[in-house]
Amino acid sequence: MPIIKNEQFIKAPIELCFDLARNVDIHTQTTTKTRERAVGGITEGLLELGDVVTWEANHFGVKQRLTAEVIIMERPHKFVDVMVKGAFQSFVHTHQFIEHLDGTIMTDIFEYKSPLGIFGSVADALFLKKYMSEFIATRATELKRIAEKRV
Repeated sequence: MPIIKNEQFIKAPIELCFDLARNVDIHTQTTTKTRERAVGGITEGLLELGDVVTWEANHFGVKQRLTAEVIIMERPHKFVDVMVKGAFQSFVHTHQFIEHLDGTIMTDIFEYKSPLGIFGSVADALFLKKYMSEFIATRATELKRIAEKRV
């Protein structure tokens, strides 16, 4: 099961970073390349424990839907969402926030299992892990930009 870890220092308070990361509207702003948008469940505002959201996005030129549920919420340090339905066999996305000097270290830990057995493992090795790493890093960079403009 591949694990992707991305750390991003943000020169902004931990509460702001945490709330921006769980904000559905901000999520849409940080994923413009894939045209991601919420189409079911919670479609705006802040995600809370137990909330379910269905995202629609274009990945690899194909429109896809993915439904995730927030299963842990420890404001302002951590929240976790898991895939309920979608293209992966499964995933767990942990979002962690640590106060550090004059800002926040935001860490994404994305653990996933591809579908299709050995074919999924080959896809991971050839392109999927790299693609997902870049997707998560780009989103973190955009979140940093938005947070630092608000301070």
